[in-house]
Amino acid sequence: MKMNDQGEHEKHLSHVDKQGNARMVDVGNKKVQRRTAGASGMIRMAADTMKAIRDDQVKKGNVLAVARVAGIQAAKANSSLIPMCHPLPLDSIRVDFEFQDDGVIATCNVSCQARTGVEMEALTGVSVTLLTIYDMCKAIDKGMILDQIRLIYKQKEDLTE
Repeated sequence: MKMNDQGEHEKHLSHVDKQGNARMVDVGNKKVQRRTAGASGMIRMAADTMKAIRDDQVKKGNVLAVARVAGIQAAKANSSLIPMCHPLPLDSIRVDFEFQDDGVIATCNVSCQARTGVEMEALTGVSVTLLTIYDMCKAIDKGMILDQIRLIYKQKEDLTE
């Protein structure tokens, strides 16, 4: 980090040029690597809502099936939603669910071979998954809370030939 005139550390923002204009980072000189990332989040809800999801009794349809497809679509559409993200040729997207005492945890794992990471795709995927659960259940549970959306891991590894 550089020091400014006041002796404070300055952070270099890679998505901003020297004039303060937004820009997409040039990753053209980086080598292609296997990139993987996983994100998770939770939607807290009433016990009756969880039972309705488990028993496939929500009027809008199978909540987890629809939410899974929505999360996959969102991960693929990430670069159209987040302005400075690069479009990536995703190789794999997986959305999974785990019931807890007070809600459902969703995870989204993404992989590709590219010059930049897939953490935003994983975070976007899990966020839209949870939003879809909310949308499908809002008529029966007005108190749902999206919580703890976070990156679990991010990895890159060299490709073998």
